[in-house]
Amino acid sequence: MNTPKSDSQLNTEGWRNINWRKVERYVFKLQKRIYAASRCGDIQQVRKLQHTLMRSWSNRVLAVRRVTQDNAGKKTAGVDGVKSLSPEARLNLAKGLFVNGKSKPTRRVWIPKPGKTEKRPLSIPTIFDRALQAVVKATLEPEWEARFEPSSYGFRRGRSCHDAIKHIKNCIVSKAKFVLDADISQCFDRINHEALLLKLNMNGKVKRQIKAWLNSGVIDSGTFGATKAGTPQGGVLSPLLANIALHGLENLINQEFPANKSGKVRGSKTRFGYQICQPTFIRYADDFIVLHESRVVINWCEEIIRNWLKGIGLELKPEKTRIAHTLDPHLSEDGQAGFDFLGHHIQHKKVGKYRDNKNSLGTRLGFITLITPSNKAIESHKKDMKSIITKYRSGSQAELIKDLNPVIRGWAAYYRVSDAGTNGDFARLDRITYLRLRRWAKRQTGSINKGHQKYWHTIGDNHWVFTTKPDSNGLKLLTHIEFHSSVNDYVKVRGDKSPYDGDIIYWSLRLSNHPDLPTTKRNLLKQQKGKCMGCGLHFTEGDLLEIDHINPISCGGKKEWKNLQLLHRHCHDVKTATDGSQKSRSDKRETH
Repeated sequence: MNTPKSDSQLNTEGWRNINWRKVERYVFKLQKRIYAASRCGDIQQVRKLQHTLMRSWSNRVLAVRRVTQDNAGKKTAGVDGVKSLSPEARLNLAKGLFVNGKSKPTRRVWIPKPGKTEKRPLSIPTIFDRALQAVVKATLEPEWEARFEPSSYGFRRGRSCHDAIKHIKNCIVSKAKFVLDADISQCFDRINHEALLLKLNMNGKVKRQIKAWLNSGVIDSGTFGATKAGTPQGGVLSPLLANIALHGLENLINQEFPANKSGKVRGSKTRFGYQICQPTFIRYADDFIVLHESRVVINWCEEIIRNWLKGIGLELKPEKTRIAHTLDPHLSEDGQAGFDFLGHHIQHKKVGKYRDNKNSLGTRLGFITLITPSNKAIESHKKDMKSIITKYRSGSQAELIKDLNPVIRGWAAYYRVSDAGTNGDFARLDRITYLRLRRWAKRQTGSINKGHQKYWHTIGDNHWVFTTKPDSNGLKLLTHIEFHSSVNDYVKVRGDKSPYDGDIIYWSLRLSNHPDLPTTKRNLLKQQKGKCMGCGLHFTEGDLLEIDHINPISCGGKKEWKNLQLLHRHCHDVKTATDGSQKSRSDKRETH
């Protein structure tokens, strides 16, 4: 006789037995319809479809999965202390996930800013609020993706820092220009709530719910503080709200300088005495630049942007806003050619004959365009590597390599589509790393020669490999130069494309060529034709991809190519719970 299952068992099995393929297809189908209706300007249809998606069971369970399984902060608790939900708790959360117009305060966490001593405040909502924000975001994002400006790249699916950098490269490659390098003062903390809600153009429960999140307040070290302005960093919905608040800057510039069919600004000969092209506006979240060959136009753009920002409670930070020239330092306010943007330094450099760029007519320009890591980014990276090597002053080589490799891989992959390889930045960093490791090896062995013999080996044609074994099976330290590519190899995303347009082939190809994707994942993605081997759905921009051993190592599987597959993080979690690998690990612990 079968023992009846408890409610807890039924809830757990219910979560694991959800047909996620069907759930994702249903949600994506509605999102595509919202996107299409928004492109056509049919607001009535957009609101109708959003209402359907907001109340759908599929959207709610998908939101819970993203917050409790996919999100990197799934183990971070809000003010209620709830975190790391079980399958049963996830299902119960999805059942009660409805807009109610209420919100609990967020928990304030302070994290260090990269390369700085000051800290940035994060506001962590409760898991319930995070999941509900994910539900609302899934309904609002398709509408706004159809409306967002093509030169906005921050916090948007399918767009990245590399697209913004490539846009800049395309804009200045054949002509030196002035640049307004601007910084908005405390952007996320000062956005006017009323102006943002008016821009959203939402009514009823959704508007009250978003207003409740904006005004929820924070608890910092047990003390409550009100939030009368800003979109709190740390929430699921906050990046989208910040993008909505800043939407319109590019259109503002284009309206002020309307172009005719030939690309020239109408009436520019009357206004400036000669014909000019439209200024180029590029924004990544709250960082933006304006490029143009005329200083007068740049000054004009700065003035109209300042006035526009006042309408949403923002202003430019004077000490971080400058006008520079990409080639001539004498034309820059501070006497420095070029500018820093998203961790890159971008400038023109005068070179000799036959090394310079040419314009579209084949005329030599006398300069080349260099896009390299900024000095601040290089120094911060050197400091990070030094701290890791110092930490393992008396540690093992294997542990040192395991800690250094992710740092090198992440930094070098970010700058692989720059000129860091050809300019020598990667080579210089590898040289510095070698010298520090040589000192580390000397401390371990007592002499440089013994250190070389023990820790450096020859593998193939490379005679200086910092590895645990003198063969390909050893744990090897990565080098920066391995990631060398070129900014010319990267193809910028098309301005009229969106992940919600349904062009799966376009987005799958872009994902497989993304510079941040490690080589193994890239090759597996191409081998699997862009599909997850767990659920069978195409990977899309923003998905978390993980490499899985088909036959787990703990169950006798081998570390070989044919035993690898690429899965979504949630699909990987499901497989790990059912493939026997966890039981094998527990058996080994009991044996030992």
